[in-house]
Amino acid sequence: MKYRNVCILFLAGCFLIAASCSTAENTISIFPEDEVLLKAQYPVPEYVERLLEVAIGELGEGEDRGGNTKYGTWTGVPDAEWCAEYLCWCVDQTDQRYGTDLLQKVYPFYTASNVGRNWFIRNGRYIARNGMVPEWGSQWFLGSGQRMEKNSYTPQPGDWMFFSTYANGDTTHVAMVEFCTQKADGTVIVHVIEGNNPDRVARNAYSIDNWAIQGYGTVHELAGITMRSGNQGEKVRQLQEKLALLGYLDPQYVTGVYASITAQSVQNFQRMNGLKESGIANQDTQMKIESKMNEYYENHPEIWAVTD
Repeated sequence: MKYRNVCILFLAGCFLIAASCSTAENTISIFPEDEVLLKAQYPVPEYVERLLEVAIGELGEGEDRGGNTKYGTWTGVPDAEWCAEYLCWCVDQTDQRYGTDLLQKVYPFYTASNVGRNWFIRNGRYIARNGMVPEWGSQWFLGSGQRMEKNSYTPQPGDWMFFSTYANGDTTHVAMVEFCTQKADGTVIVHVIEGNNPDRVARNAYSIDNWAIQGYGTVHELAGITMRSGNQGEKVRQLQEKLALLGYLDPQYVTGVYASITAQSVQNFQRMNGLKESGIANQDTQMKIESKMNEYYENHPEIWAVTD
């Protein structure tokens, strides 16, 4: 990625809690005795285990004397900043070795700031550390509807953790979560594998409340998110499909782009259901849409038969 100096300054200046094992060891990190391993809250897919195996196998790999890496070479720019390149390379290698189909499906392919984070946002699998996604809005846990507060999500193995040291929020670093631990005082520590640290692949550990952590590209779809004009992606498409099924949006406008017609259909839905008419699909609006969808399916059991 094109921000070598930023990555190096970030790694030097952030408050880091270093894992105590050698980066050349192909084993799980050894963590302090006052920390306990946290069990993953959600199922860890087999492909994540495979991906972590590949990533661990690269520990200690790094730059040559000219600052080039095989990860940058793989993307066509040997001397590129390579925290993202390393992770994408690992995904590609997992696909090649195990016959998976992860690159551009579960994980992005990218080489520039913000692209990876925005890919996860568009695909509905991003959680902001503070529960608020810029240009979108607040988030909540799917299922429970619980509002996401700062540091309320514990990242899972295989998640990608995005960092920023810029005031404008542009991403400056990315790492992959290996596991999490908890200290005696309750602090959660996120253990990661990352490239460009500062010139090789290494393990590292960060307190979950580290100021530079922006959020996480997640393996599972876990969060709802407020949507508004200008947003686009899979979440928007899903919203439009529901509005179309309920009769508030012409199916031709199921485009994945939240434009004025979508905003108007949301406003019409809000008006008909006693909600504030903002044209913004906030949590209350989306939960009401889900309620109406449940009623719709109850009244149209033949749809379930087709779906099954």
